[in-house]
Amino acid sequence: MSLYSYFRISKPSPEKVSQDAVPSVYKHLRNSTFWGVTAAYSIFYMCRLAMSVVKKPLIDEGIFSAGELGIIGSAFLLVYAAGKFINGIICDYCNIKRFMAAGLGISALINLIMGLLGLVQPMVSVASGIIMFILFSVCWGVNGWAQSMGAPPAVISLSRWFSLKQRGTYYSILSSTPYLGKTVSFILLGFIVSWLGWQFGFILSAIAGLAGFLIILCFVKDNPESQGLPSIQEITGDNVSKADKMPTRELQKYVFKNPGIWVIALSSAFVYITQYAISDWGILYLEEGKGFSEIQAPQIISFSEAFGIAGTLLAGWISDRVFKGSRIIPVILSGLVCLFALSMFLFTGGGYLINIVYVSLFSLAIGMVFCIVAGLMALDIVPRKATGTALGIVGIISYVAAGIQSVVSGFLIQHGSHDGGYDFTATAYFWMAACLLSFLLPVAAWHRLHKKVVE
Repeated sequence: MSLYSYFRISKPSPEKVSQDAVPSVYKHLRNSTFWGVTAAYSIFYMCRLAMSVVKKPLIDEGIFSAGELGIIGSAFLLVYAAGKFINGIICDYCNIKRFMAAGLGISALINLIMGLLGLVQPMVSVASGIIMFILFSVCWGVNGWAQSMGAPPAVISLSRWFSLKQRGTYYSILSSTPYLGKTVSFILLGFIVSWLGWQFGFILSAIAGLAGFLIILCFVKDNPESQGLPSIQEITGDNVSKADKMPTRELQKYVFKNPGIWVIALSSAFVYITQYAISDWGILYLEEGKGFSEIQAPQIISFSEAFGIAGTLLAGWISDRVFKGSRIIPVILSGLVCLFALSMFLFTGGGYLINIVYVSLFSLAIGMVFCIVAGLMALDIVPRKATGTALGIVGIISYVAAGIQSVVSGFLIQHGSHDGGYDFTATAYFWMAACLLSFLLPVAAWHRLHKKVVE
């Protein structure tokens, strides 16, 4: 079997489910797929967050500098950006079960390799520092590609298994999984790294990735037709639109030509700079900038991520129910709250509990901005058959920006280093500017965001 044949979208099954059994079978398989994808996608994050937790041990042991860690982080994000774009387009044609499982399996393997490299590193010459830097950069870059195989099939599963009326609600739930993954990951990884060493942070991530791989294989299905069910339009009663009858390739061209998609992508880029700044450097900032311990700092960040879950879950409901479908008003309100909370976190002191409050409020607000700007706005204006393409466009712009953030933040932090610690002032202003632009851009161009790609 060729690679193309293995990964292409499943053909309709010759064995059909009886008409009477369609509702129950559809509901069972839809729920199985959704929760399988949701669980697996949260585990994807555990396979990408080990690097955020182990930065201080790597710096303290003299293995890498902050600047080198910024480059390693950017290798992940820039490759991830390219992968998100390419895999988003490809995945419109793919078997989402096999595609997603392959990505998580590769990511788990890369984490295992990096953990083993860390274990053998003390046994080799100190002159191998440059070799370790190259190996970590390459491995983390490959992990970026594998990680880019997670979001496209996860979002496309909503288009294949849910009606248009349900998609917003379930997208909000799916969008909360990164925060769930971060919450669990920071707590577990922080504990393991402080107990056994940074190498075991990568090994634990690899074990979790293997579990997620098995979840995908056991619970996720490609599309209703492959299971002997009618099409999603027939099952849910959605109208068959002009877009549903058009070839996928033609719809992808329309998506590229829509200016609204590019406005959303640029806005999302600043969301990602802000979000990844705290995910990537928040622990180091708490340790070096505020004096928290290696156990306390990951706990503060991890506890706050639970509020990110609440933010993404609230985003769809608030914009649909409270503001009657308006995406702009909740973006403005949540953006202002986000800016306030981030400024308090970066420019005030305080103890353990008050910093949890600051970062929790930030996560709640940025979760809403993220869900609406980087997700719902794009889904509102694209046809279901080109969902992956829209996600790819938004993804590549967002993660290129996140990659640039990693390098810029790393060197700003390194430049501000001195004998007594670090000066994060320049970095903090950089993060604040990105936060402000993340919600000002979609507000300024709101009229462009109402034009559908294909009516």
